[in-house]
Amino acid sequence: MIEAGVPLLSVEKLQVRYRSAGREVPAVDGVDLDIERGETVGLVGESGCGKSTLGRAILRLTPASGGDIRLGGTSIAQLGQRALRAQRRRMQMVFQDPYGSLNPRQTVGTLLDTALKVHRLGDAAVRRQRAAAIVRRVGLPATALERYPHEFSGGERQRIGIARALVLEPEFIVCDEPVSALDVSIQAQILNLLAELKQNLGLSYLFISHDLSVVRYFADRVLVMYAGRIVESADHDRLWRLPRHPYTRTLIAAAPSIDPQHRRRAVAMPAEALAAGPAEGCRFRARCPQAQARCGTEAPMLRLVAAGHRAACHFA
Repeated sequence: MIEAGVPLLSVEKLQVRYRSAGREVPAVDGVDLDIERGETVGLVGESGCGKSTLGRAILRLTPASGGDIRLGGTSIAQLGQRALRAQRRRMQMVFQDPYGSLNPRQTVGTLLDTALKVHRLGDAAVRRQRAAAIVRRVGLPATALERYPHEFSGGERQRIGIARALVLEPEFIVCDEPVSALDVSIQAQILNLLAELKQNLGLSYLFISHDLSVVRYFADRVLVMYAGRIVESADHDRLWRLPRHPYTRTLIAAAPSIDPQHRRRAVAMPAEALAAGPAEGCRFRARCPQAQARCGTEAPMLRLVAAGHRAACHFA
């Protein structure tokens, strides 16, 4: 049960570090974020910035190196596997690849039944009924339960992935690039389905994507990530109207748009490796057209620059 006034999800100073070439690389470096009940938070940034690692670390699929994760006020960062199992029902994931995230040797019915069995939810008849209800809810016929993943199209497979996430009746879902592998017309169908499920089931999403146009359509609030850190946070309208961080402005300028009000002159950025950013000062400074001497010695903090709008830039 979630306490009144407590965010559904609260992440504090979360860190994930990997060893590479004899040194530690911070894939996620001190991230703080809150997600309220019924809220969709978009997470955007270039490939390699740590978006997917952050999503997996929140669900305890990737070990965190430090920090805390609280789900409805309950800390799950240090829970053992037995205690964590009870919390896993409350948080699930929809993966990017609808082809690789489903076991090709199991029917859809078996995929869903396995999740219910692991959590000891009902007898065989109850589980079968629940699986049939969830495939109908995601727009598939009941006969889908008897078929294998290879018998479905890409969009249908992603619906199966969503059904697998929903069958345990979670409160929070991480959507990791859930439409990037699909055709544009199918993307719209999946996004509409996710929006409908959110409204009807009261779900909260962390929606990870490199496609800003998708996030602008789908998210209530947007976080911009660069080199393992959140560099800007605002509701989607404010972020597009008045981005405060130079990296965000560059991302928006590069996004296709038919609306002349949102066309901005693109800023050329040197293509440096994100993980190999400067150890001191602002990590974006080598690619930033506004960088000054202060940026090389003092790391900017994520600070409030307007109501509900934060940015990690000295000159925001």
